[in-house]
Amino acid sequence: MVSPSLPLIFLDAAVVNNFVLALFLGICPFLGTSAKKETALNMGLATMFVMVVSSIAAYGVNWLLIALDLEFLRLICYIAIIASAVHLVEMFVKKYSPALFRSLGIFLPLITTNCAILGLALFQTAKEYDFLQSLVYSLGAGTGFMLALLLMAGLREKLDLARLPTVSQGAAMTLMLAGLLSLAFMGFAGLGGSHG
Repeated sequence: MVSPSLPLIFLDAAVVNNFVLALFLGICPFLGTSAKKETALNMGLATMFVMVVSSIAAYGVNWLLIALDLEFLRLICYIAIIASAVHLVEMFVKKYSPALFRSLGIFLPLITTNCAILGLALFQTAKEYDFLQSLVYSLGAGTGFMLALLLMAGLREKLDLARLPTVSQGAAMTLMLAGLLSLAFMGFAGLGGSHG
């Protein structure tokens, strides 16, 4: 099997198999922090950072577990890595930007339970990516996550200015927008060829 190129890995993770809009992972922060573009951007950056750190650490831990023939510990190790990375981000944001810390609210510590991040570690392991491929994959996944948040936030901000029927306001409109964005991203299926 031919190894996919780095640009294709990035494109696949960011657009074709976008974790939120195509794989439906990380829906909670997608819906919860996408009301304003500024909050969406900051949540996207925090999540991208956690994805990159988790991906690098997961690659190293997976290598070690394979060398020690302890692959059965993989899942618990990945969860510990993600929790540690999130705690690092949470401490940094709380210290250097208390306003951002308050605006992200409960969603910042909940990055720990964001299935997109655990999915990233598991997917890169299943695809047997090397270190550089894992890094590019995590950057693509983080970019795609942030892109989904920003697209949703932009649409929601525009709709705040529109007159909508009462029945479609609030959560109903948010879910309809999410569905339309997902349909739009399904149009990218097959882009770049299939490479597993």
